Amino acid sequence: MEPAFAQFTKETGIEVRFTFGKDTELRERLKAEGQYTPADVLFTVDAGNLWLAAEEGLLQSIQSEVLEKNVPAHFRDPENRWFALSLRVRTIMYHPDRVKPEELSTYEALSDPKWKDRMCFRPSTKVYTQALVASLIATHGEEKAREVVEGWVANNPTYIDSDTRILETVAAGGCDVAIVNHYYLARLVNKDPDFPVKPFWANQDDRGVHVNVSGGGVTTYARNVENAIRLLEWLSGPGQNMFADGNFEYPVNPQVEPHPLIAAWGAFKTDTIPVGEFGRLQAAAIKLMDEVGYK
Repeated sequence: MEPAFAQFTKETGIEVRFTFGKDTELRERLKAEGQYTPADVLFTVDAGNLWLAAEEGLLQSIQSEVLEKNVPAHFRDPENRWFALSLRVRTIMYHPDRVKPEELSTYEALSDPKWKDRMCFRPSTKVYTQALVASLIATHGEEKAREVVEGWVANNPTYIDSDTRILETVAAGGCDVAIVNHYYLARLVNKDPDFPVKPFWANQDDRGVHVNVSGGGVTTYARNVENAIRLLEWLSGPGQNMFADGNFEYPVNPQVEPHPLIAAWGAFKTDTIPVGEFGRLQAAAIKLMDEVGYK
């Protein structure tokens, strides 16, 4: 993000000072600092984290025609307390020597017994797994979502707590299919164009592929609200490629082209469930996975 902030300062004269930390640490710091916080903007990954920050009263509602124009409605808070700035597509990956694309279709179809002992998944403790299961609950209701996850568990997946290591395991023959965020594959392909794993865009014949986000919002006690809004507006417009391309994420602004490496993977339809649902249903997703034995 540093190059994007530097370019914003160059174009606007507005200085950006920043600090990094884990999501929980940053939220706790904002709570502790209260009205004395020096932070005007909170950036974080995962819609669940953005939803939680808003629910805890750490972000304020803002008005911006630019953000409402640049960020599709399902990728922002209904009360305009946070806005997605880039997209993280969590989809099916496969080894083309062992799986034909026509064998794949949906997340739900991975519960078919033909995938037994052939899948690698991220554990239930990872927020991206929780968001995916939350999206199943939002789409199907808890009963149907439970059937899907029970099917995954019955197929005896290998749990690996790293998307990169999951992809390396697929490449090495340890699994045939997996579900990971797209940019982990992009990083590996950027280093090795012959890396032998391919993306498959899930659920293209129904609701679309599952998408999570990176984004930000103006803090409740921001002292420089106008400048904070200008930064978010710039990142959703002129700064989209600088914000998204560094990690091979997709721009949230549909008018902006993605990095050529991921553009080469082709267009796809995304799920239009409001991403804030991943936060609202996170606890239910964790409970469901625990009850069916998803590790």
